[in-house]
Amino acid sequence: MPAAPDIRPAPERFATEVPALIVGAGAAGLTAALALRAEGVEALVLERDATPRGSTALSAGLIPAPSTRWQASAGVDDSPQAFVADILAKAHGEPEPALATLMASEVGPALEWLADAHGLEFSLVDNFRYPGHSALRMHGLPSRSGEELVDRLARAAEAAGVDILTEAQVTTLFTAEGAIRGVGFSRPDGTTEIVGCRALILACNGYGGNKALVAEHIPSLRDALYFGHPGNQGEAILWGEALGAATRHLGGHQGHGSVAHPAGILITWATVMEGGFQANLSGERFSNEATGYSEQAARVLTQPEATAWTVFDARIAEIARQFEDFRKAEAMGAVVEGDDLETLAARMKVPAQPLADTLAQVEAAKRGETPDPFGRPLKGVAPLAAPYRAVRVTGALFHTQGGLVVDDRARVLRPDGRPIPGLHAAGGAACGVSGAGAEGYLSGNGLLSAISLGRVAGRAAAQAAR
Repeated sequence: MPAAPDIRPAPERFATEVPALIVGAGAAGLTAALALRAEGVEALVLERDATPRGSTALSAGLIPAPSTRWQASAGVDDSPQAFVADILAKAHGEPEPALATLMASEVGPALEWLADAHGLEFSLVDNFRYPGHSALRMHGLPSRSGEELVDRLARAAEAAGVDILTEAQVTTLFTAEGAIRGVGFSRPDGTTEIVGCRALILACNGYGGNKALVAEHIPSLRDALYFGHPGNQGEAILWGEALGAATRHLGGHQGHGSVAHPAGILITWATVMEGGFQANLSGERFSNEATGYSEQAARVLTQPEATAWTVFDARIAEIARQFEDFRKAEAMGAVVEGDDLETLAARMKVPAQPLADTLAQVEAAKRGETPDPFGRPLKGVAPLAAPYRAVRVTGALFHTQGGLVVDDRARVLRPDGRPIPGLHAAGGAACGVSGAGAEGYLSGNGLLSAISLGRVAGRAAAQAAR
């Protein structure tokens, strides 16, 4: 649990000052820094870790975006309006439509700018569609990994002249007449430093690593595996609240019902969406897996030993191998194989007959012979065929989606709608577009907020810093 928010009056002058300062060197912070440099404004990024990693490095690195040139090349018909409709439908109309429209409109141009100006080699995931998306719109770098995404952003930032100071944990905000004027931070040797700024961007994600806040806002996952960065302690939210900022949807979050157990590796949801299913240790299904991997986390955690098996086949495994995490899981032996279902059941250590009955039920629904008892729309989905594959998984909390309320310039707002001068937020520090719970999370919403709001915040901070 972080210490109580430390907000202090700014000194008359700072020994060191920069035009714009960013807390956090994940996708949001680095994108903001690149946007500042594109405007000709100096940027300093303070990162608590020894290298820029954050929750971005733990993700699949996929960013949803409409109307991109990569979609056009693949013949995909999409638009920001269609994307907004998908966001609002998934979250039952809870997100602010204006914020969803801002993100959907900004993210495609941001990806093309990162590609053209900084050489990030994005391409479209064109062989399966994520749940809730009406079009193929996930974009990623060649390895389809968050590690590559944050590494490439960090290299681009350094090449652009961004100063990234690592092992610098921000502890204090300095204000004058209600405006942000600087920060204080500590170093590993116990020393502290302060630096002044004219604009501050909070890009230090949410509170997923803070067990007390998780228990308060997401009680269903209070004991879940946390698959985000341990540094996500909620300082941005605590600082914002101490400054009188508005917050929204603090219970919003991304869970994931498919983290390999005990290997701790994310297993792509393509294993389910391409025709696989999840069964518990008795070999029986327990939910409609297709509603989304975020809400599936809590469902998996209700099963015996808080685990389940994702069952698929060799065809789906081939699709999943485009993701580096899946290849790692195979190399570690987390994915078990069986030339027939009986062999697979033995290697899963689940009873063979219930598993066979479950598979038969799923395949009958795919053929349209019987409705799926959980309401999953399976008719016409490709059948599973031997040889089979399975991976034991658990549910996990990835990151929180609620946070500080921001406007169309990523300025942090007070409850009356007035901005706090000099303060911006992006990524997980800002309230996203997933609504108040897990079920509103649309695949990619985290990096959508990081990339779109990161660039918006950088441009706005550049204007403020001038």
